[in-house]
Amino acid sequence: MHQLRRALLALFLVILLGTIGFYFLGNDWTLLDALYMTIISISTTGFKEVRPLSEIGKIFTIIIIIMGVGTIAYSGGRGVQLLIETQLFGRRRMNKKVQELKNHYIVCGFGRMGRYICEELKHSKVPFVVIEQEEAKVEILKEMDYLYVQGNATIDETLVRAGIERAKGLVAVLTNDAENVFASLSAKVLNPKVFVVARAVQEETESKLKKAGADRVVKPYEIGGTRMANLLIRPGVVEFIDVVALGKNFDLTLEEVIVSPHSALIGKTLAESPLRKDLNIMIVAIFRKDGQFIYNPKSSVTIQKGDRLIAIGEGSNLPKLNQLCLGEVKSIGQSA
Repeated sequence: MHQLRRALLALFLVILLGTIGFYFLGNDWTLLDALYMTIISISTTGFKEVRPLSEIGKIFTIIIIIMGVGTIAYSGGRGVQLLIETQLFGRRRMNKKVQELKNHYIVCGFGRMGRYICEELKHSKVPFVVIEQEEAKVEILKEMDYLYVQGNATIDETLVRAGIERAKGLVAVLTNDAENVFASLSAKVLNPKVFVVARAVQEETESKLKKAGADRVVKPYEIGGTRMANLLIRPGVVEFIDVVALGKNFDLTLEEVIVSPHSALIGKTLAESPLRKDLNIMIVAIFRKDGQFIYNPKSSVTIQKGDRLIAIGEGSNLPKLNQLCLGEVKSIGQSA
């Protein structure tokens, strides 16, 4: 970019020099005449000069032609170089960043729902990559500085480029239900452990998506209708859910964390853990590996390896809970 600016500046100076030179060397030439002579000289268009040139004027014209042609060639070369670097090397940098992703999420489709999903993932500060085929939407992804892979999300090669083998989850919100079924099936074949959430517009598609491997199926019309009905009947409950789930207006968030085998929380009761007394975090539910579900667990419940803790707390403290559960720290303020 810096070299291109220098080339354009040099071209401007040649035009300026030529205009001034022709103005003073010519006989009663106007500035427009001088500019016209400069442009037709450096562009080598071959139009006839405005007025006959003197010997000095002819020599000056030769100099301007040589300088102009050289500067235009240099500017064009720098422009092509910049275009190649932007398109080719920019794509390489993007592919490298995608290849470095681990335990990330893949968003298949960047329509209206896909954009909302990306905004929420970005707000949650989790790594993700978008698969999109349409050129216009890819340009939007570039402007928003999202990691993306351009291609068809129903094709195995595209999913592999998005790192499906290393992905933690995938959400399929493509143009139609058939594409969502194929994307879910392909994702599960390539990575059986990936957690797949898919959208279903038609009622009969839900069973097909589940057979294709989708772990969860979301029906937007059903969810939208339920939410509107709840807003009419129990608006306070909906507002509370918005606060804890979406973090609206308050630094309060609902989070799910898995207790790893290295966590210092294993074997401790909720009362003995620092969750409530130090982090002001409430555990509202626990999902055990054996399928047991504990709602509103008592303080005497012991935390076990593999527990999925559903927690409510301040957004600034929940990352500390995640570190405790992963075993990255032994206690609050102490590294592992």
